[in-house]
Order: sequence, then structure tokens, then C-alpha cells
Amino acid sequence: MIEILDTTLRDGTQGEAVNLSSDDKIAIAKRLAAFGIPLIEGGWPGSNPKDAEFFARMQGVGLGQSRLVAFGATRRKGVCPEEDASVQAMLVAGTPVVTVVAKSWDFHVTEALEVSLEENLAMIEETARYLVAQGRRVIHDAEHFFDGYKANPAYALKTLEAAVRGGADTLCLCDTNGGSLPEEVFEITRQVVQAFPQVRIGIHPHNDSELAVANALAAVRAGATHVQGTMNGYGERCGNLNLTSTIPNLMLKYGLKLEGISPEKLTELRQVSLFVDERANLAPNIRAPYVGDAAFAHKGGIHVSAVLKDARTYEHVPPEAVGNRRRVLVSDLSGRSNLLAKLAEAGVQMPKEAAGALLEEVKQLEHAGYAFEGAEASFYLLAHRLRGGAMPFRLEGFTVFVHVNDDNPETPTWAEATVRVWVGGTLQHTAAESQYGPVSALDKAFRKAIEPFYPEIAEIELSDYKVRILAGQEAGTASGVRVMIEMARGNERWSTVGASKNNLEASLKALADGYAYALVRGQPVREV
Repeated sequence: MIEILDTTLRDGTQGEAVNLSSDDKIAIAKRLAAFGIPLIEGGWPGSNPKDAEFFARMQGVGLGQSRLVAFGATRRKGVCPEEDASVQAMLVAGTPVVTVVAKSWDFHVTEALEVSLEENLAMIEETARYLVAQGRRVIHDAEHFFDGYKANPAYALKTLEAAVRGGADTLCLCDTNGGSLPEEVFEITRQVVQAFPQVRIGIHPHNDSELAVANALAAVRAGATHVQGTMNGYGERCGNLNLTSTIPNLMLKYGLKLEGISPEKLTELRQVSLFVDERANLAPNIRAPYVGDAAFAHKGGIHVSAVLKDARTYEHVPPEAVGNRRRVLVSDLSGRSNLLAKLAEAGVQMPKEAAGALLEEVKQLEHAGYAFEGAEASFYLLAHRLRGGAMPFRLEGFTVFVHVNDDNPETPTWAEATVRVWVGGTLQHTAAESQYGPVSALDKAFRKAIEPFYPEIAEIELSDYKVRILAGQEAGTASGVRVMIEMARGNERWSTVGASKNNLEASLKALADGYAYALVRGQPVREV
């Protein structure tokens, strides 16, 4: 049985651009507990007020079978545990489990910690013994263990012996610099497992060599049964062990049982990953194995054709096992199978012989700068039009005026837009202004033109807007642009694309597609 310790709330927050409030940390702790993570390391209460506040607020909060863990260091040189502020902060945190980090590399002991090798051993043993006497389970984090073992194996092992004498029941071997290789991790972990059969051996690898997952799996193969990492691999420098990759590898590839995480719970993995990204206000990694949007996305026509016959041809595990889904992408690399599969996802059936025109249109538009991979609503509308579907409106033209008051810089810049749109057989000519720029003014004018005919668009919100410069022969302001827009109505979201040499025209094309999609989605059209 493998025990997972999630340190997203402690080690993960040391990553660049990762910032979590106490509210964020509490929400993530509850979500990790609901997922089944047995040990949730909440922070270092002795290092900063935010972590101290988090532990204070978590007292009395139910986490089911999960246990909250406080992190800290051994006592300082010349100070007994009873008088060491960091050690006492771990007790004040009120957690049943504590993780104590200690030096295991002689170089770090003498140069960074500036104590003797014997004093370091005493610090380890006395701190563990004191915390165990206070009723805490002690996990010993052997910092820099693999580097320390390679430099001085005898002393590295002595640090572990000191922790065991003090009562630690878990020895977690840390690849703190992230530079060890899987074969090194396997062999060293194997020797530690043999030397300490009476306690649990763990692994805490960093990802500086892109080997954290490989090193964790090597350690487990060597006998480790305790694994520390973070959701989405957050952490110092290049990050920590990514649990969203490690957990499914252990369960689906090795067939191992994980404490608290059943196969049914594993289907929530993608949800947990997205939840943590959302609370950290970070964009999800679309290429993340198992949980990313692209993890089970198929673009090449040959791939799609094979996957539609049997998903095992190009998928190593069923996407549903980790809560993900299969996606078929549409691009200029697509074959007819891609197009038909993508339409089928939207509930639209098209005869195979009729897909040729759609395929040709997609390739021409992508050559002109469109990208339908992330704009499935625009692709749906394209198919809708080619199949004879009626459109709710037709854009005829627009103008934009931007007012800048150079005489009074405190007066905000504002934009005015007019649009001409055919709706219901009549030409609507409307205008609107906005202090948020020309795209906002265009959106307001467009809504003003069509909302009297389609009042339901009042429920639609613009949730994301991206502009990308298209590489080509022209440069600078002569470059073409691609605009991607995401709209939302309740829990439903859809994306559209527009491309042009004029960024406002590209924006309006994407906006118009967004409203049109909401109005024609599911509308019956004649077969071609």
C-alpha cells in the first residue's frame, strides 16, 4: 500500500508565480481530502504568519480520513526542542503528523548549517524524540539525501539512524537538487530499504532534470511506500514531483493500491488538477499527461481514423479512468474522419461524401490564419453553413472611433463603435460607446443590434479574449492577427475564432460567431 503526502500547500507554494491565500489553502485542503489524499502538508507554521493562520483556522475542520501535516526543521544548534520556536510552532499547529526536515549531506551540515556532524545527529534524534513524546507521528525528511549518500554514505545513513532512534516511523529520501538519475535513486533506495526494514521509506524528488516522476517510480520499485509531491508539479525552481502523473502511473501502470484513493476516486483526478490551478490563478498545462486538455487529443487524420475504430491504437489508458475525455482536433492536417468525429461530438451527422467541401474550407481558412483546434463553435458554424443552415444575422460592416483627450490626461479614453447588421430581414444600424476600448464598444453595439430579436443573448458573457500575431511575410503593424474568444452562459462555455489583417475585424468576426453559435446550436438543417 502506497502512502501519498501532498505538499502543494507547502513546497508547492515555493514555486514562482504560485500564491495562495489562507482561504485558497483551506479550499485546496478540503478538495484533496475529498479526493482521498491521506497526508496533506499544510505549510511551515514557524516560518510565516500566513501558514500559522492557516493551521489555526484548520483546527476543527473535518478532513475525513485525511490527516493534516505541519512542517518544520530540527531544533537549532545549542537550543533544546522545548525552547525552539520552530519546533513549538509545529505543536501549536495541532496536527497529528509532523514532517521534520534535517540535513543528511555532510557538506550542508558544515557549510550551510555550520554545525558539527555529531551535533547535527543530536539535533535530529532529540527533535524526533521530543515530538513523538508529544503524541505526534514524525516523518523524517532527509534533505539532499542522494547527494549526501553519494558524497559520504556512512554519514548519510547515520542521519537516518538518528531519526529512527528518536522515534520517526518514516524516512523520506529527498532529491532536493533534482539532479539524481533513476538508476541511482533505485540503488540507493534499495540499500536504505534493506538497512531499515522496521520503518517506512519514502521519496521526495524535485524535477530539475525532468526526472522526478521517473525517480519516484524507481524508488517505489526499490521498496519505497511513501511518496511526496504536489498537484500539477508546483514547486521550487523546476517544480516538485507531479502527483497528477505519479498517482495514475502507480495505479494504472504498476497496479498498486494507494491509501485513500480508489479507482473510482481516480476519475476525479482531472477535476482536482483544474481546481488547484483555479485557486492558484494559473493557466492549466494543456499538455499535462493524463489530465491536460491535449492528453487525449487527436489531430492527425490517420490517428483519428484508427482511434475511432479502437481507442487502444493511440491511447495508452482510457481517458475516463482519470476523469479526462477524448478530443478530436480539426485543422489543416485533418482528414474526413476528424471532421465527422468532431461533428458527431456536437450531435451533428454528415454523410462522408459531403465532408470533402468542409475539409477543403477548413484548410483554406487555416491557411488564412484561422485555427479551429480551440474554436469548436466556429467549426460547428462553418459546417452548419455548408450544410445549408440559416444564420440568425449577417454582418455588413462597422466603424470605430477612439477619443483621446490630450488636453486633460485625467479624462479617460473612450471608444465609439457603429455596426450594420442584417437581422430578420431588416438592416440594423446601431452605435455604442465604452471606456474599456474599441472591442468592448463593438460588442455593445452588436448586442444592441440583435438583442431586440434574440433577447436570450443577454444571458451570454464574454469570459476570455486572446490576440495572437500571425507570422508571415509582413511584420509589425502589417501582420495579420488571430482572435480567440470564449463565451459563457451558465455552466456552458464555447470558443470562436476570427482572423484578419485588422484586429478589430478579427475580433468582431469571433464575437459574431460566439452569438451565432448560441442561437443556432441544435437547430435542424437540411442534409446536403
